[in-house]
Amino acid sequence: MSRYDATQTNESTRSSKIFKDLNLDFQQNTATKDIQKITDAESVKRSVRNLINTNHYEKPFHPEIGSNLRAMLFELMTPQMNHVITKQIENLINNYEPRCRLVQVHTQPEFERNGYNVQISFYVQNYPDPVVVESFLERLR
Repeated sequence: MSRYDATQTNESTRSSKIFKDLNLDFQQNTATKDIQKITDAESVKRSVRNLINTNHYEKPFHPEIGSNLRAMLFELMTPQMNHVITKQIENLINNYEPRCRLVQVHTQPEFERNGYNVQISFYVQNYPDPVVVESFLERLR
């Protein structure tokens, strides 16, 4: 087994781990005719975006993964609710995304559009620059 591990090669020059994920746009790789993959920071950004859009019981066999953010969007837009949404996102990322180290979650209510602008800053393991994910949370009926 150790001999097999020693023959493995890494495509990256900066890290020992490469984070890979499928591109959910399902675009085709022109050379291999397979689905394109996304790597490193883009993969973690996609994972964070998926986490904040997932409710409890939506992920098969893992009902604990997710948050109750969609239900919170139907509450009144108050400073307290803004704080609760911020803390919920922080807890979600700290508990279920081990590849990133959270720096800051900033939520800003946007009253005209009935939603919240969310900006999440974090560092990805083995990646030197901070990564920012921006999203708009709005309620859907």
